[in-house]
Amino acid sequence: MNGHPRPPRPQRQRGITLITALIMLVLLTMLALTSFNLGKSNLQVVANMQQRDEAIAAARETLEEVISSPNFTDDPAAALAATCGPANQRCVDSNGDGTADVNVVLAPTPVCAKVQAIKNNDLTLGVADDDKCSNGNLMTGIQGSNTGNSDCSDTTWDITAVATDVLTEAQVSVTQGVAVRVDNNVVENFCP
Repeated sequence: MNGHPRPPRPQRQRGITLITALIMLVLLTMLALTSFNLGKSNLQVVANMQQRDEAIAAARETLEEVISSPNFTDDPAAALAATCGPANQRCVDSNGDGTADVNVVLAPTPVCAKVQAIKNNDLTLGVADDDKCSNGNLMTGIQGSNTGNSDCSDTTWDITAVATDVLTEAQVSVTQGVAVRVDNNVVENFCP
Protein backbone atom coordinates (compact mmCIF):
# COMPACT_ATOMS: atom_id res chain seq x y z
CA MET A 1 0.00 0.00 0.00
CA ASN A 2 1.78 2.92 -1.13
CA GLY A 3 -0.43 5.59 0.35
CA HIS A 4 -2.63 6.22 -2.59
CA PRO A 5 -6.21 5.20 -2.34
CA ARG A 6 -7.33 2.87 -5.02
CA PRO A 7 -9.70 4.31 -7.58
CA PRO A 8 -13.21 2.96 -7.20
CA ARG A 9 -14.04 0.14 -9.49
CA PRO A 10 -16.91 0.72 -11.81
CA GLN A 11 -19.85 -1.27 -10.54
CA ARG A 12 -22.21 -3.05 -12.76
CA GLN A 13 -25.61 -1.47 -13.16
CA ARG A 14 -28.19 -3.72 -11.69
CA GLY A 15 -31.23 -2.40 -13.68
CA ILE A 16 -32.62 -0.04 -11.06
CA THR A 17 -32.88 2.74 -13.66
CA LEU A 18 -34.81 0.48 -15.99
CA ILE A 19 -37.18 -0.61 -13.23
CA THR A 20 -37.72 2.99 -12.13
CA ALA A 21 -38.44 4.06 -15.71
CA LEU A 22 -40.95 1.22 -16.17
CA ILE A 23 -42.74 2.11 -12.93
CA MET A 24 -42.95 5.77 -14.01
CA LEU A 25 -44.23 4.71 -17.44
CA VAL A 26 -46.96 2.56 -15.84
CA LEU A 27 -47.96 5.44 -13.52
CA LEU A 28 -48.14 7.92 -16.41
CA THR A 29 -50.21 5.46 -18.46
CA MET A 30 -52.64 4.97 -15.57
CA LEU A 31 -52.91 8.75 -15.11
CA ALA A 32 -53.63 9.23 -18.83
CA LEU A 33 -56.28 6.47 -18.84
CA THR A 34 -57.96 7.90 -15.75
CA SER A 35 -58.08 11.37 -17.31
CA PHE A 36 -59.54 9.93 -20.52
CA ASN A 37 -62.21 7.98 -18.63
CA LEU A 38 -63.18 11.01 -16.54
CA GLY A 39 -63.50 13.12 -19.67
CA LYS A 40 -65.56 10.42 -21.38
CA SER A 41 -67.85 10.12 -18.32
CA ASN A 42 -68.36 13.89 -18.27
CA LEU A 43 -69.30 13.85 -21.95
CA GLN A 44 -71.83 11.06 -21.31
CA VAL A 45 -73.37 13.00 -18.43
CA VAL A 46 -73.67 16.12 -20.58
CA ALA A 47 -75.14 14.12 -23.49
CA ASN A 48 -77.70 12.49 -21.17
CA MET A 49 -78.70 15.86 -19.75
CA GLN A 50 -79.09 17.25 -23.27
CA GLN A 51 -81.28 14.30 -24.32
CA ARG A 52 -83.37 14.73 -21.16
CA ASP A 53 -83.81 18.45 -21.86
CA GLU A 54 -84.81 17.68 -25.46
CA ALA A 55 -87.38 15.16 -24.24
CA ILE A 56 -88.81 17.66 -21.74
CA ALA A 57 -88.99 20.31 -24.48
CA ALA A 58 -90.80 17.86 -26.79
CA ALA A 59 -93.27 16.98 -24.02
CA ARG A 60 -93.95 20.65 -23.29
CA GLU A 61 -94.36 21.41 -26.99
CA THR A 62 -96.94 18.64 -27.22
CA LEU A 63 -98.75 19.89 -24.11
CA GLU A 64 -98.91 23.39 -25.62
CA GLU A 65 -100.39 21.93 -28.81
CA VAL A 66 -103.05 20.11 -26.77
CA ILE A 67 -103.90 23.14 -24.63
CA SER A 68 -104.10 25.40 -27.70
CA SER A 69 -106.73 23.15 -29.24
CA PRO A 70 -110.29 22.84 -27.92
CA ASN A 71 -110.36 19.20 -29.04
CA PHE A 72 -109.06 17.82 -25.76
CA THR A 73 -112.25 18.80 -23.91
CA ASP A 74 -114.56 17.49 -26.66
CA ASP A 75 -112.78 14.15 -27.13
CA PRO A 76 -109.86 13.49 -24.74
CA ALA A 77 -109.08 10.16 -26.44
CA ALA A 78 -108.35 12.08 -29.66
CA ALA A 79 -106.97 15.32 -28.24
CA LEU A 80 -104.23 15.15 -30.89
CA ALA A 81 -105.00 13.99 -34.41
CA ALA A 82 -102.99 10.99 -35.56
CA THR A 83 -99.90 12.10 -37.50
CA CYS A 84 -97.10 9.61 -36.79
CA GLY A 85 -99.00 6.83 -35.08
CA PRO A 86 -102.22 6.53 -33.13
CA ALA A 87 -104.11 9.54 -31.81
CA ASN A 88 -102.58 11.40 -28.85
CA GLN A 89 -99.03 10.79 -30.06
CA ARG A 90 -96.39 13.06 -31.59
CA CYS A 91 -93.00 12.25 -33.12
CA VAL A 92 -90.57 15.12 -32.60
CA ASP A 93 -87.39 15.74 -34.61
CA SER A 94 -85.35 17.71 -32.08
CA ASN A 95 -82.14 18.02 -34.09
CA GLY A 96 -83.57 18.77 -37.54
CA ASP A 97 -82.18 15.72 -39.35
CA GLY A 98 -85.57 14.54 -40.62
CA THR A 99 -85.98 11.55 -38.29
CA ALA A 100 -87.96 11.39 -35.08
CA ASP A 101 -85.76 11.67 -31.99
CA VAL A 102 -88.48 11.74 -29.34
CA ASN A 103 -91.91 10.06 -29.24
CA VAL A 104 -94.45 11.85 -27.07
CA VAL A 105 -97.67 10.18 -25.94
CA LEU A 106 -100.52 11.65 -23.91
CA ALA A 107 -100.78 9.01 -21.21
CA PRO A 108 -103.26 8.87 -19.66
CA THR A 109 -105.66 10.77 -21.89
CA PRO A 110 -106.50 14.26 -20.60
CA VAL A 111 -108.55 13.97 -17.41
CA CYS A 112 -111.13 16.40 -16.08
CA ALA A 113 -110.14 16.74 -12.43
CA LYS A 114 -112.50 19.41 -11.13
CA VAL A 115 -115.79 21.07 -12.09
CA GLN A 116 -117.22 24.33 -10.82
CA ALA A 117 -120.68 25.33 -12.06
CA ILE A 118 -120.99 28.93 -13.24
CA LYS A 119 -124.07 30.73 -11.98
CA ASN A 120 -126.09 32.86 -14.38
CA ASN A 121 -125.69 35.76 -11.94
CA ASP A 122 -121.90 35.57 -12.38
CA LEU A 123 -122.09 36.09 -16.13
CA THR A 124 -121.60 39.48 -17.74
CA LEU A 125 -124.11 39.85 -20.54
CA GLY A 126 -122.64 41.47 -23.61
CA VAL A 127 -119.37 39.58 -23.27
CA ALA A 128 -119.21 36.97 -26.04
CA ASP A 129 -117.88 34.14 -23.85
CA ASP A 130 -120.52 34.81 -21.20
CA ASP A 131 -123.38 35.26 -23.69
CA LYS A 132 -123.00 31.73 -25.05
CA CYS A 133 -123.22 30.37 -21.48
CA SER A 134 -126.37 32.25 -20.49
CA ASN A 135 -129.52 30.20 -20.56
CA GLY A 136 -131.77 33.17 -19.87
CA ASN A 137 -133.31 31.64 -16.74
CA LEU A 138 -132.26 33.84 -13.84
CA MET A 139 -135.04 32.81 -11.44
CA THR A 140 -133.83 30.98 -8.34
CA GLY A 141 -135.19 30.41 -4.89
CA ILE A 142 -138.65 29.43 -6.07
CA GLN A 143 -139.66 25.84 -5.67
CA GLY A 144 -139.51 24.13 -9.05
CA SER A 145 -137.22 26.74 -10.59
CA ASN A 146 -133.76 25.84 -11.85
CA THR A 147 -130.55 25.94 -9.78
CA GLY A 148 -129.38 29.21 -11.30
CA ASN A 149 -126.53 27.48 -13.08
CA SER A 150 -125.57 28.63 -16.56
CA ASP A 151 -124.96 26.35 -19.53
CA CYS A 152 -121.19 26.36 -18.85
CA SER A 153 -118.85 25.24 -16.11
CA ASP A 154 -115.26 26.04 -15.16
CA THR A 155 -113.19 22.87 -15.29
CA THR A 156 -109.64 21.91 -14.40
CA TRP A 157 -107.91 19.30 -16.55
CA ASP A 158 -104.73 17.31 -15.94
CA ILE A 159 -102.75 16.58 -19.08
CA THR A 160 -99.67 14.32 -18.94
CA ALA A 161 -97.18 13.88 -21.77
CA VAL A 162 -94.67 11.03 -21.62
CA ALA A 163 -91.66 11.63 -23.88
CA THR A 164 -89.42 8.71 -24.83
CA ASP A 165 -86.01 9.20 -26.45
CA VAL A 166 -85.85 6.93 -29.51
CA LEU A 167 -82.13 6.21 -29.16
CA THR A 168 -81.77 5.64 -25.41
CA GLU A 169 -85.41 4.81 -24.55
CA ALA A 170 -85.11 7.17 -21.58
CA GLN A 171 -88.49 8.56 -20.51
CA VAL A 172 -89.61 11.79 -18.94
CA SER A 173 -93.13 12.65 -17.86
CA VAL A 174 -94.49 16.21 -17.77
CA THR A 175 -97.91 17.00 -16.29
CA GLN A 176 -99.73 20.29 -16.65
CA GLY A 177 -103.03 21.49 -15.33
CA VAL A 178 -105.24 23.81 -17.33
CA ALA A 179 -108.47 25.61 -16.47
CA VAL A 180 -111.07 25.70 -19.24
CA ARG A 181 -114.62 26.97 -19.45
CA VAL A 182 -116.66 24.28 -21.18
CA ASP A 183 -120.22 23.57 -22.19
CA ASN A 184 -122.12 21.45 -19.67
CA ASN A 185 -122.41 18.66 -22.28
CA VAL A 186 -118.64 18.17 -21.91
CA VAL A 187 -119.06 18.05 -18.15
CA GLU A 188 -121.70 15.35 -18.42
CA ASN A 189 -119.49 13.23 -20.71
CA PHE A 190 -115.99 13.63 -19.26
CA CYS A 191 -116.02 15.23 -15.83
CA PRO A 192 -116.69 13.70 -12.42
